[in-house]
Amino acid sequence: MRHIQIFDTTLRDGEQSPGVSLTTGEKLEIARQLARLRVDVIEAGYAAASPGDFAAVQTIAREVKGVSICSLARATENDIMRAYEACQPSDAPRIHLFLATSDVHMQHKLRMTRDQVLQQVDSAVRFARAKVPYVEFSAEDSGRTDFDFLVEVVKVAVAAGASVINLPDTVGYLLPHEYAQRFVRLRERVDLGNVLLSAHCHDDLGLAVANTLAAIEASVDQVEVTMNGIGERAGNASLEEVAVALKLRQEQYKVETRLDLSQIARTSKLVSRLTGMVVPANKAVVGANAFAHESGIHQDGVLKERTTYEIINPELVGITENKQLVLGKHSGRHAFFKHVEELGYTLSDQDMQDLFKRFKDLCDKKKQVTDEDILALIDERLYGEGQHAFALDYLHVSCGNQPLATATVRVTGPNGVFEEAAVGNGPIEAIYRAIDRATGEEVELTSYQISSVTPGQDALGEVRVQVRANDRLVTGRHVASDVMEASARAYVDAINRVMILRGTPAALVK
Repeated sequence: MRHIQIFDTTLRDGEQSPGVSLTTGEKLEIARQLARLRVDVIEAGYAAASPGDFAAVQTIAREVKGVSICSLARATENDIMRAYEACQPSDAPRIHLFLATSDVHMQHKLRMTRDQVLQQVDSAVRFARAKVPYVEFSAEDSGRTDFDFLVEVVKVAVAAGASVINLPDTVGYLLPHEYAQRFVRLRERVDLGNVLLSAHCHDDLGLAVANTLAAIEASVDQVEVTMNGIGERAGNASLEEVAVALKLRQEQYKVETRLDLSQIARTSKLVSRLTGMVVPANKAVVGANAFAHESGIHQDGVLKERTTYEIINPELVGITENKQLVLGKHSGRHAFFKHVEELGYTLSDQDMQDLFKRFKDLCDKKKQVTDEDILALIDERLYGEGQHAFALDYLHVSCGNQPLATATVRVTGPNGVFEEAAVGNGPIEAIYRAIDRATGEEVELTSYQISSVTPGQDALGEVRVQVRANDRLVTGRHVASDVMEASARAYVDAINRVMILRGTPAALVK
């Protein structure tokens, strides 16, 4: 079997999804889970983009072992140096260079000639290769690049020392047979030696997974994917769809990966929770309806023989129905700690003690606490809050079936403690108006979603909000047994993320 490398760009291309803004702690937890999933490469971010991005890439490179850590970089010395400094702690650091090669990009974005592009590719790849053993070069918008010029670009990059050549379908324009032919023809025209070929597909026409699989049939060595298919515009090729297709149709593709497919469901849920991007119910492999059967005919068939209507065994991707350990207020500290470790989390002693206290508090409000409840507590306490500018200290809401509701909040911020009250057409509007007054921030609420973490009347409520500030969409989230509290803290979380993007100093409130 030929081996295909899985290059995961959830933390870089995926984070470029509108409204997604992850903290360093959230990125680290996703990276740890991707390592458990056993991807080959984690593109941890774009180190030169901001101090926060640099810190996140460097933290992941230092903490996550057994996988290559990569940073994106423009073909400039400054970007390359920042990527090198961030990725250096990794066992296998990689720099991912990119430069546009299509006429439309060169003319309107770069304002460069073809000769200038070739010179910059050569100098950038050589500079990066002197820093790290693995350099990947991407010809941005290669799908619309004149093929003869693309050949010239690849020859220059290979001669300069590139380890991987990536031909991204940056705008999701190509059809599967067109994309595959680019790789076939490139191998015929360029002596690649030991250089790997990589595919990176966007989903603008809904063809990202089909194009990726076509590239594999054309003998690429690496595919670049994201969990749940998140990414710019319509997103990227979905890791889970590509991985399961390769497993179930192995006789067709004759390739293998090192992925632990049983980690797919857990990784999907983690990415969805922390990014705030809800997985559609009808999403292949990981959607809520992926293994649901409504039709009586289908139900009858599955009950008689699962394979009549299910080509994927749910357990293959880590979905195990009715096998969760249920914990309660009589559960001991040792059993709880052991169960958290079995869920795949490695926490410090202090974090574990804090988590156990929150678990006990939740047990006073719920009769039974499930894995989903515990995962929600872990995400929220340890990775959802992080360092922030504002903290909600107090909330009181008065509402009923009358037109106006009243909310009072007390917020600690960089300039002190402020208590404000406001009215609104419902409790949420009142809460958010009061928070706006207390923080002094002006943001526009564009989306509000509430869902239960687990079934039942005593379920934890998860609230996700999206706000617009300075033409940037930012998502905030919180989980609590009280949906009013969850709503308020999710809104404060979104404001804190706006502050981070703005460059406001963090760690103002502990």
